Amino acid sequence: MRVFVTGASGWIGSAVVPELIGAGHQVVGLARSDASAAALAEAGAEVRRGTLDDLDTLRDAAAESDGVIHLAFKHDIAFSGGFEDAADADRRAIDTFGEVLSGSDRPFVIASGTLGLAPGQVATEQDGQASGPIGGHWAAGPAKRLANAHATAALADRGIRSSVVRLPPTVHGDGDHGFMATVVSIAREKGVSGYIGDGANRWPAVHRSDAAHLFRLALESAPAGSTLHAIADQGVPIRAVAEVIGRHLGLPVASVSPDDAAGHFTWLAAFLAMDSPVSSAYTRELLGWQPTGPGLLDDLDKGHYFAAPPV
Repeated sequence: MRVFVTGASGWIGSAVVPELIGAGHQVVGLARSDASAAALAEAGAEVRRGTLDDLDTLRDAAAESDGVIHLAFKHDIAFSGGFEDAADADRRAIDTFGEVLSGSDRPFVIASGTLGLAPGQVATEQDGQASGPIGGHWAAGPAKRLANAHATAALADRGIRSSVVRLPPTVHGDGDHGFMATVVSIAREKGVSGYIGDGANRWPAVHRSDAAHLFRLALESAPAGSTLHAIADQGVPIRAVAEVIGRHLGLPVASVSPDDAAGHFTWLAAFLAMDSPVSSAYTRELLGWQPTGPGLLDDLDKGHYFAAPPV
């Protein structure tokens, strides 16, 4: 297939592109900078210059493709107070792709997330599927992103083989600058590897290579309207993560009280306090997906998260 990929040079996309090319697909990647364009060209992809806001570019690229994988999300503004704006931009892109692909039976795969699906319980692919207004514990921005996933799944009714791949908060691997890298940086700064409360709350994870493989399987064979979970580790206790970090950095490992968590972990505190285990049993059975990369604790033990930061 000729596949248009947004976010093609990002953390997930830069693994999805070679996964697709290695399976014989032709990739057209969206690039908003010279550096992204160069990286895509080096990987063997065709480059389409533009941004997520260039709806005409998205429309034309989708029209010329046999399928679309939409990975781009404005994380830079989402985690600096603009989550709703990021979700709105995401929705405009999804609606644009829906218009182009309608009635074609072509695949359309998007990335979404698992945090907050079923707090304190093991979330499954069937959770978070309720129609109607989204409220409760959901903040406005994340609620909008969940609604975007609902809208994507609903495109199955318009003759699109749409699917949603939900990612855990940690997609780990060498080069990761996300949540785990931030936790390591905080431990360095504070001189202690901390966890909140008793640290028994669970954190789901997947290696980047396994996530990329699932996106390819979704493109190739996911049923229309399906929701998939890219989850290898159902739930790693946060205390176990803190213990590995403390061992590698030579720091004490200690509990941080819930009252002090915001001061210690800053913006990450609310996420680290969540108990968010997630199952991928349905996904594995449906598509035969079997993670083969290292688990989160094993990956942390490889040491690449603890390389000396640049000076």
